[in-house]
Amino acid sequence: MTALTSDSSIFGLFNRDLLPDRIADRLVSLIAERKLRPGDRLPSERDLASMMQVSRPSLREALRALDMMKIVEIRHGAGTFVASLKPERLVEHFEFVFSLDDSTFAQALAARAMLEPSLAAAAAQNATESELAAISACMERVAMSVHDPKLFLEADLEMHQLITAAVHNQIITRFMSTLGRLGLASRMRTVALKGVREQSLQDHKAIVEAMVHRDPQAAASIMQKHIKNISNSLNESIVQESSEFNPSEGNYVTNHNVG
Repeated sequence: MTALTSDSSIFGLFNRDLLPDRIADRLVSLIAERKLRPGDRLPSERDLASMMQVSRPSLREALRALDMMKIVEIRHGAGTFVASLKPERLVEHFEFVFSLDDSTFAQALAARAMLEPSLAAAAAQNATESELAAISACMERVAMSVHDPKLFLEADLEMHQLITAAVHNQIITRFMSTLGRLGLASRMRTVALKGVREQSLQDHKAIVEAMVHRDPQAAASIMQKHIKNISNSLNESIVQESSEFNPSEGNYVTNHNVG
C-alpha cells in the first residue's frame, strides 16, 4: 500500500465547475491505467481537491459515489483508499438493479445461452478425470436437494462453476463468475418456480453424462436446452405475475391456479 501525495500531475487539472461524475471518471481512469492500485491511499480531500482544482463538495460527492460502487473505501479517520477491486465486490450493486427489472433477467439468460453451451462442450473435452468426478458428485448434491430451493440453488451454482473451471481458462472463469453474480437474482427467482428444479435436475444429469462420455456436441446441445427451459419458466412467471395484477382495480387479485 502506498500513499500518493507528491505527484499531483497524475490527477489532472479541471475547471472548478466540473461535475462530480467527471471527477469520478478521472479517478476510475487512473485505476484502469494502473496509476492507482488496490490499497493505495489517496491524498487528503483538501490536497486532492487542490490538485484537481475542484471544489471539496464536488470531490466529496464523487468519492462517495465511488465508495458505493466499491471502487474506493472511505475509512473515517484514516482516509480514502483504492478498494480491492475484486470482481465479486464490484458487481454487488448491479444485483440490486437486476432484481428490479424483469428485462435484465432475460438479458442475463440470453448471455448464458450464448456462452454456456460452448463452455459445456469445452469442458467435455478438457476436464480431467478428477474434475469430472467432482462435477458428478455435485450433480448428486443437486439431486439430493431438489425439494429444498436454497440448497438446490447452492448446488446448482457450484455445478456451473465446476463446469466453467474445467474449461481451464482463467479469463473465462472470471467473466462467468461476474455473470453468475449478476444473474443470481434471476436464479433465486426461477429456482422457486414449480417444476423448475425437477426439470433442471434432469438437464444436469444429461449434461454430466455427455461430459463423462466426452461428447462435446451433446453437452452443448443439452446445456442450450437447459437454459431454454429456464428461460421459458421465467417468461411464464412474468406473464403470470402480470395477470395477477388488475390495472382497472389498482390492486392484486388472487389467482387460485398458481401452484
